[in-house]
Amino acid sequence: MKTISKKLRLLLSAMAALLFSATIAAAQHTATRIQNVVLVHGAFVDGSGWKGVYDILIKKGYHVTIAQIPLSSLQDDAAVVKKALDRQNGPAVLVGHSWGGTVITEVSAHPKVASLVYVTAFQPDNGEPTTKWIATAPALPENGILPPDKDGLVYYDRGKFHAGFAADLPPAQALFMADAQKPIAAASFATPVTAAAWHHKPTFGIVPTADKSINPVILRNMFRRSGTKVAEIKGASHAVFVSHPKEVANVIIAASR
Repeated sequence: MKTISKKLRLLLSAMAALLFSATIAAAQHTATRIQNVVLVHGAFVDGSGWKGVYDILIKKGYHVTIAQIPLSSLQDDAAVVKKALDRQNGPAVLVGHSWGGTVITEVSAHPKVASLVYVTAFQPDNGEPTTKWIATAPALPENGILPPDKDGLVYYDRGKFHAGFAADLPPAQALFMADAQKPIAAASFATPVTAAAWHHKPTFGIVPTADKSINPVILRNMFRRSGTKVAEIKGASHAVFVSHPKEVANVIIAASR
């Protein structure tokens, strides 16, 4: 009986040690995860398109801020994102879609930016304008980005919005997005960025293979240059953040760890 009792005590002691180790490991894992996420939309849309990604991240315990940028200039857009970062209570994952990639690059040196996620987004280097990369591959036939109007604003062709911007969304949803679009000041694309912290901060990228607004060749070349960790989403459109929220959220979660 004494032998059995001794063995039982040893077994219970070992189990307690394992449970304690697992608890500590879980606590450390939770403590090191970045809790804050700042989402930045691109041209022709607003922050509401992040709703699906937002819902997933909120349910997993993240604090999510959606920056509504004015699309009036790179400086104006960056100022809005900087204010959003200032309000965070700790480090944040900074996420940009399309033109939003240029914006998050501009503010990437902010001390609260812990990692960057480029969702089919431009990723210029310090001193580069977005136009440098736009010119590196031909525009695809479905692309509906129009020339600037008399006020210097760029719109997306309503008739091409579904095929060019959101082909993997229902036509009615794409039409609503086209009619609700926000134009961008053309001069924004020609403004060089003044920072590029992707050189030394963890950086992730998403390439939707059926993007017709930014040629995937451009995305792959930018991400190859920077050493970005890339996830490709087969058949996804430029509106991948709307049509594939789970896959996009998974990349953001990876960036938070």
